[in-house]
Amino acid sequence: MAQAARNSLAALSVTERIGALDWSGAEQSLSERGYAVTAPVLSPAECGELTALYNDATHFRSHIIMERYRFGIGDYKYFANPLPELVAELRSSAYPHLAVVANRWAEAFGDRTSLYPQEHAAFVKICHKAGQTKPTPLMLHYEAGGYNCLHQDLYGEVSFPLQMVFLLGQQGRDWEGGEFILVEQQPRAQSKPQVVLADQGQAIVFTTRYRPVKGSRGYYRVNLRHGVSRVHRGTRYTLGIIFHDAK
Repeated sequence: MAQAARNSLAALSVTERIGALDWSGAEQSLSERGYAVTAPVLSPAECGELTALYNDATHFRSHIIMERYRFGIGDYKYFANPLPELVAELRSSAYPHLAVVANRWAEAFGDRTSLYPQEHAAFVKICHKAGQTKPTPLMLHYEAGGYNCLHQDLYGEVSFPLQMVFLLGQQGRDWEGGEFILVEQQPRAQSKPQVVLADQGQAIVFTTRYRPVKGSRGYYRVNLRHGVSRVHRGTRYTLGIIFHDAK
């Protein structure tokens, strides 16, 4: 069955795979919990191809060593333009589906003047007009002992409320520990942590900053931060897809 699933992925383009995902179910999960886990999108071979890019500096514009900034232990690299074809296609094909959710959230917050365009290229133009011209898709790398402190990926005035991370290996096989963590803070309540599990090739879609929660007086903003727990063994690689660009 695993081989049949791999063959099925290989027969479809990335855009077709993204289009075939259960976006209605993802929206429900995002609205209820602030995250959703997709069906497999990337094949093991594609995950391997992306991981192999990490040691080729020509693909990247920046290399961040987390310890230097007290972000955690590990490192990550932001891709340079032009993005690798696979990364660019994931970003452009997932955006329209998530823009539907983003606009519903904006309307829930009563912000109908800042709705997101339907195509990612149009949204990037908005980023560039605000001086945010650097691409933000990135690859993250952790060895045993590595972790990522809780944070939000905000790079300027313009941001998109949802982002994705693709697991390029398999927890339990390639590494132990290293769980994806979301922490939600509701007003006048203690923070709520969530551990989100996914398999190789799957994406975790999650809230960049705020999600709407309905209260007795309408919707209010709930703040979320994300991070990675300590890796106990092995090597953990992931691909992050952030839809807004950076200054």
